[in-house]
Parts: sequence; structure tokens; C-alpha cells
Amino acid sequence: MRSLAAEALDCALRAGVSYADVRVAEGREQPLTTKNGQPGHLSMTESIGLGIRVIADGAWGFAATDNLTKAGIEAAAERAVEIARASALAKVGDVALAPVDKYEATWVAPCLIDPFSVSVEEQFGRLLAIDQELRHNPGVTLAQTSATFTNWRQVFASSIGSVIDQTRTVTGAGYEVHSFQDGEIQKRSFPCAYGGQHQQKGYELLDELQLLENAPRIAEEAVALHSADQCPEGVFDLILESSQLALQIHESIGHPIELDRVLGTEANYAGMSFLTLDQLNRLQYGSAIVNVVCDARQEHGPGLGTFAFDDEGVMAQGVDIIKDGVFRAYMTSRETAPAVGEKQSNGTMRADSWAHLPLIRMTNVSLLPGEKTVEQVFGEASHAIYMETNKSWSIDDKRYNFQFGTEIAWEIKDGRRVRMLKNPTYSGISTEFWNSCAAIAGPEHWTLWGTPNCGKGQPEQVMGTGHGASPSRFSGVRIGSAYE
Repeated sequence: MRSLAAEALDCALRAGVSYADVRVAEGREQPLTTKNGQPGHLSMTESIGLGIRVIADGAWGFAATDNLTKAGIEAAAERAVEIARASALAKVGDVALAPVDKYEATWVAPCLIDPFSVSVEEQFGRLLAIDQELRHNPGVTLAQTSATFTNWRQVFASSIGSVIDQTRTVTGAGYEVHSFQDGEIQKRSFPCAYGGQHQQKGYELLDELQLLENAPRIAEEAVALHSADQCPEGVFDLILESSQLALQIHESIGHPIELDRVLGTEANYAGMSFLTLDQLNRLQYGSAIVNVVCDARQEHGPGLGTFAFDDEGVMAQGVDIIKDGVFRAYMTSRETAPAVGEKQSNGTMRADSWAHLPLIRMTNVSLLPGEKTVEQVFGEASHAIYMETNKSWSIDDKRYNFQFGTEIAWEIKDGRRVRMLKNPTYSGISTEFWNSCAAIAGPEHWTLWGTPNCGKGQPEQVMGTGHGASPSRFSGVRIGSAYE
């Protein structure tokens, strides 16, 4: 892979470009599922290829190929240069890149048990045992489990002399159970929605999640929701468990801080951002206890946004996005950093494959833990609604007005759960919501959740992101309006 990268880089530089970089990537993915006691889906996808990015005549060009012969690589390099020179005919100004240091590095993400060393029979056996446990409850109509294993190696080489070799393994697993009664379907998922928890780990993650141990409770809750009261409508204190809060972070902080959305180069897919440049270092994004970071470093945790270097060869960093409630930084690239007065990129450019251009993508955008115990988060509000596990979401094309629904909720009085509630929803405006944050639980309750399916760009790129959060309380939130 290193020799392929060097050959492709040499082909591009021979054409007289001012800058070039190459990513040679090889990956494999194995998803498997069960459904009501039977194996559902199993596949293995493997991919290898390279992408070449160049600047010629002051404009970008990109081409990719899976033809890794000498002729194929030369043709891809020529195509990238051709596109750059054609693009230069319509350019507004020359592309200028913030400087980056030269690096020669190899990084392998921690992985205790290679999931591809575990037999498919063992993997299916584990999922089918969970499936069976879920269906022990007679009120369960449908039980589904899933696991996904991914291994990805990439070699990056650039015209400044960097050669960076990175390998990562990602594991994800979870399940969902449906109960149908009297024309209504209720659903519960574990450990979170949308395929469960995903982290940059090996097969050991399946043991850590305690999937089988939680199956009876999840099945019982799905059935019990049919007899639960409808979530009331009104203005209440709202407590969110950490996986729901992770999605709230993703939609109302993570996407708005992508600088390409702000500058208008990302608009067609899911819109732009309310965080215009004049808001930087001025906007009171949240209350004084709200501190959000964008952190790709390994010490932040095994997130889907953890790496050693981004896809421009910029070293992983931890950046204060919101500090003491004030908006402090965007996610930037080498090209966009100067637009906000930064001398260097903060390292957030990533592509989902060798076939696509890197874009500004969320790394691990996390709400730092607070100083409260969980008992204080719940008990300091005399009356609140506690919601768990996302069921639906909607947000406008500026990432400002939102509405979320969760699978289950409980009414809380004086710190105690007094009744289960079904079909809960809440809505708000991003900055008003974060300014209402009144309590954040401490680090012992903080989880780094993985979102494996974040879409962006055209053609669409599906990328994994990480979001750390602790259970938190928000004051005076509009609840139940979707069912008013």
C-alpha cells in the first residue's frame, strides 16, 4: 500500500501540480443479523483502491480508482489534474492551504480480540441466544439483533513528504424488540437506537455491553408501554439519558459547527448552519456549565471519530467548541481555517472511502461531564420528565428548530420514577435548549456513544462519529407537542 501511494503521488507530481496527496485504503465489513430466532442477514464486503487529490492552476481536482496497475494509477492521476485545470476556468480565487507539518507515522487502534478471528457460528450463536431471551416474554411480537465488524487500513502520502499508515477496527452490536397490541406498536432498543453501540474496539465490546443480561428488562418495557399513560403535553424540566443526549449533540451542535456548512460549500445535503461567522467567540450557546469539545485523540476514548491523523495529514486534536457556554470554535480544514482567523486546521477532514473526497466531518463531539451525581440530576427537580432512547428526530436546514421523540419516558417527582410514559416528544430551539441546561452528571456516568450512519455530501458519504455525554437536566422544555 505504501508503494502504491508513492507511485500515485509521483504520477501526480510529474504533471506539474502545486500540491498532491494520495489515500490508499483497504477495508472489509461484516454485518450479521437475526430475526425471531432465525439468522437474518450475513455478508462480507471488501474494498481496496486509491484516491488522488491535486491542486493545479489554483483549483482542486480529484480522481479515484480500484485499478491498481501502473496504467490505472497513471490514468487516475491524469484525470485528477485534468479536473483541476478545468475547475480553474471557473474559480473565484486560488485555493490556499494552511500549513501542516510533515509526518511519518504508523498508528493501530487498540483491539483486544480481532472480530474476524471469531467464527461466524460463534457470532450467530451469541446473537441467537439474545434473540431467544427477548422472545421469552409472550408479549413480544418481533425481536431483532445485529452486529457489525469493520477493519480499515489507510496509507496517506502527500507532496510535503508525509507518509501516514493507520489501521482501525470498529465493532457495533445491539437489538430491538417490538410489541404489537390493539393496533399499536411499541419498541425498545438496547443499548441505544439505530443498531446499538459502536466503538473503535474489537469483539470484546460484545462482552462489555451486557447484551444478554439486559434482554429481559428491555422486552418487559416494550410490552409494558402499551399500558403506560400518554406523555403529557406542557412545559417541564427534561432529563435525557446519555444516548439520547448524544444525538441531541450530533444534530444541534455537531452539524452546525461544520465550517463548510457555514461557508455554503455544503448546503444541498441537510442544509447549512445558523452559526454565522459573526457568532464566533460571542454567542452564548449554552449555560455556563456547558462545555463541548471536538476531540479525535485516543485519550478521549474509543470513539468512531478517534484517529491519529485526519485525511489531510493533520494530527488529531482536542478543541474547545463551547467553553463555559460560549461558542469558541468551528471544525475546520486546511482550506477553511483562514476564514476564521486560524493559522492551522484543527484536523477534521475525513472521507468514508478511497473513492470520495475528504470533507469536514465530526470527530468525537462530546459534552464534558459535570459535577452532579445522578441522584442530584434527578432529585433537584421536584417534577420532571425523563426520556430514554431515540425514536424519531427532525431539525430544520439551519440546525436551529428541532423535535425529538424517544421510545420511553418516566414522570419524575422528587427524584423518584412515579409512572411510565409512552410516545414522549420534546422540541425547542438549539441555543435556547442548551442555555436551559441546569445539571450534568459526572464522569462515572459518561459514555462515548458511536453514531455509525451520519450522512453528508453529494455523492453521499456515510461516516461514523462519536459523542460523549452524561445524563443531564434541562429546565422549561416544551414536551409532548407532537401529540397535542
